[in-house]
Amino acid sequence: MRTCVVFNPAARGEKAKRLRRHLDAIGKESALKLTTIAGDARRLAAEAVGEGFEVIVAAGGDGTVNEVLNGIGDAPGGFERARLGVLPLGTVNVFARELALPPGVEAAWKVILQGVETRIDLPRVTTNGAQQRHYFAQLAGAGLDARAIELVKWQVKKIVGPLAYVMAGLHALLGPPSKIGVNGGTHSSAGGLVMIGNGRLYGGEFRLFPKADLRDGLLEICVLPRVNWFTLLRCSPELLLRGVLPSSYHELFQAESVTLTSESPTPVQIDGELVGQLPATFSLERSRLRVIAP
Repeated sequence: MRTCVVFNPAARGEKAKRLRRHLDAIGKESALKLTTIAGDARRLAAEAVGEGFEVIVAAGGDGTVNEVLNGIGDAPGGFERARLGVLPLGTVNVFARELALPPGVEAAWKVILQGVETRIDLPRVTTNGAQQRHYFAQLAGAGLDARAIELVKWQVKKIVGPLAYVMAGLHALLGPPSKIGVNGGTHSSAGGLVMIGNGRLYGGEFRLFPKADLRDGLLEICVLPRVNWFTLLRCSPELLLRGVLPSSYHELFQAESVTLTSESPTPVQIDGELVGQLPATFSLERSRLRVIAP
């Protein structure tokens, strides 16, 4: 299979350094496309599909995976023509964990070379009155978590890793709470934080979506009615020790699609990338995305 690797040469961290040491070998077995500006991975991925590459590899974190995924979608017939591969180089790599990819560059590259394809559901979100559509692989959120992503500082993330999101979340709690209306299928509710899972994991090893399945044609929606310091204190021990939220502080349901609304400006994130504000509708195309997995 013709393989193209999309990589940010300015990426920092030990994983990125290890990849650079292997670039010559990887370049002998695939084509390399190096990003030059933010958002470039999306353009390069679409370009690679147009050039006939059958596997487009996102070498980076969840944000790079999201860019490459949307780039494949930008190309005519992209999801039918190309598979998505992942070399996990980011801070958290949630989607790579969901796929059970090995964390090391060498081991992950061997998985890509083996070329074993699996099909998973392809979620999407439409915002701005259905004028904008974005795909995502793993998760989405509106309210506090998206606001935390707005507040994360890149320099801090490189120093403290995932803890940067915790710090940003604490900062976000100082702002006014979101009031989000949730409507999915026959379910209707409201909350200060809404998270939507295609897979089980959120933010690393946290299993916020226990019934989620990448192949069942359903999204799992987690709604926290109230998000404040009291909720944080009550939920943190179980979340940190067991990787789950206490059942009494959130509600879970599954739906083929869900619409979120808010009377105040409320940000939306997908795979850790901001994509706009509410209102937004989340849905999926079953077994549409072809990925390389163990």
